Amino acid sequence: MRFRPTAEQRALRAGMRELLARRPDGTAVPAGPGPDRALWRELGGAGFFALRLPEADGGVGLGLPEAALLFEEAGRALLPGPLIPTHLAAGTVPGAATGDTVVTAVDGALVEWLEGADVVLGDAEGAVPLRSVDPATPLHRVPGAAGRGSAAPVASVLSAAEQFGTASVLSAAEQLGTAARVCELAVRHARTREQFGQPVGAFQAVKHLCADMLVRAETARAAVYAAAVTADPADIAAARLLADEAAVRGARDCLQVHGGMGFTWECEVHLHLKRAWVRARRGGGGAQSEELLAAELLA
Repeated sequence: MRFRPTAEQRALRAGMRELLARRPDGTAVPAGPGPDRALWRELGGAGFFALRLPEADGGVGLGLPEAALLFEEAGRALLPGPLIPTHLAAGTVPGAATGDTVVTAVDGALVEWLEGADVVLGDAEGAVPLRSVDPATPLHRVPGAAGRGSAAPVASVLSAAEQFGTASVLSAAEQLGTAARVCELAVRHARTREQFGQPVGAFQAVKHLCADMLVRAETARAAVYAAAVTADPADIAAARLLADEAAVRGARDCLQVHGGMGFTWECEVHLHLKRAWVRARRGGGGAQSEELLAAELLA
């Protein structure tokens, strides 16, 4: 089976990267409680949310592999907002496909972008704000919701199995985007930053960090692309775990390469790490994927 993107898929990804390159600086924290509405509608007009809807229903008529490529670009660009719930709700919640309606969902006991959403899938009654580690991802906690499961709130949109699979692939794709981006940033900094009269990339310890980041990112890429094509639960679970690791460890290693400047607001590295931490908590924080893989191995 071939997982290499086609010419059409590469063009789709390039178009998404070009669109996101026109947005404001990715290090900027959203000024209000919700995502940028103009950008949200622009994404809707570009078919981001309606990508997997049939053309007869006003969608683009593509599949999960293409959606994974676009969400990878969203992760790479630190695109804020409840992208996955809105994408999943396209065709079910009016206005979601076009970007006129912002949709979020209760994920276990957490809700992203609760105050900035027009529609909330699931019972968010009694939700209390949390101090999010990622300043660009506001979070609320729903007391007593942890036992309901992350798939229940969106049962009206997809079945529990479809929700776990699709949402996990798209979340893994976002993590892949972060893993690839921080690898690029680390290599760029290692080539230009000098210490003791030579680029820091000449030192063996920095070389090893960059090499490990690349290996993790490319391993995650193969797993995410394969999961998007096969939609097999075991493939999806493996992709989720590998992508979470590649994003979190890659961002931490990128910070190590940058040193103290990586924590400054002028540098996007620390924001990638914080966003990766938040994504890694979605859907049970990878525990569901670990349990699924363990069951597969025992079987």
